[in-house]
Amino acid sequence: MIAALRQRAALNALIRAFFAERDVLEVETPILSAAGNTEPNIDSFHTRFSGHVDAGSAQRWLRTSPEYPLKRLLAAGVGDCYELGRVFRNGEAGGRHNPEFTLLEWYRVGWDHHRLIEETAALVRAALGLVQRTATLRVIDYRGLYQRALEIDPFDASLEQLQAPLADIRIDADGLTRDDWLDLLMTHCIQPGFDDDTMTVVHDWPASQAALARVRPGRPPLAERFELYLGAVELANGYHELNDAAEQRARFERDLATRRTRGDVLPPLDEPLLAALPGLPDCAGVAVGVDRLLMALNRTLRIADVLTIDFAHA
Repeated sequence: MIAALRQRAALNALIRAFFAERDVLEVETPILSAAGNTEPNIDSFHTRFSGHVDAGSAQRWLRTSPEYPLKRLLAAGVGDCYELGRVFRNGEAGGRHNPEFTLLEWYRVGWDHHRLIEETAALVRAALGLVQRTATLRVIDYRGLYQRALEIDPFDASLEQLQAPLADIRIDADGLTRDDWLDLLMTHCIQPGFDDDTMTVVHDWPASQAALARVRPGRPPLAERFELYLGAVELANGYHELNDAAEQRARFERDLATRRTRGDVLPPLDEPLLAALPGLPDCAGVAVGVDRLLMALNRTLRIADVLTIDFAHA
């Protein structure tokens, strides 16, 4: 445990030095918010404030990332910025997940997602130096990845074609969407084959998986988004950020509609974010799971190996 503490401290110091050298401002944003994350596959913790009603909404949500307040800062003119802090996701506990974990998120004004890929890879490469490792960089588009790995076109294949490589895996197919099957192909058939000493970056995802990313028109339309993996471990998720408030509201409403059909909790929309989005400068942002990065550095699939105390023993 002591060795893990020292390594985490060294990584935190490296991250801060990395951004100080690039003149990216470190900021702190609220952990408790009046709004929650609407993403259907993310469950937020929530609590109630017992103080005076003038303090605002009593129902508060623990952040699943600092994205929304960071974008409000960007719209206010803060410029390039990052936050290194704790985030919380309910229901995610096990070998690779802890309900509270450390996330690094940063934004670059005037950049697109392709330029941010280079900086994200540079940070991971610097972190690898802590354990005297190196990694090559492989950048590939989403369609090309599926075609090379499985000989499947993820945009044109039928549902039956997407399901075929997963036939030997026990999967409850009830309620699964096309995007769910694509995700299962990634996690069960493609990711495990990524080379241990390679950073694989996958860009230009299906528009249906855009979340808060811009969508580039075309046939098919593509989300200007990337994910970075070190070996088989997913480390980062980055976007060329959407600044269209009407489109973002529509995406949030679609999320809530999905939640409603499942009988899930319906978090309130982040209205201050939506109000700020028209002022968001052209920018790209990325979130890196720090615990995941430490796992990858140490070639372990157990998150408990890199934590001071895991959820089961907290």
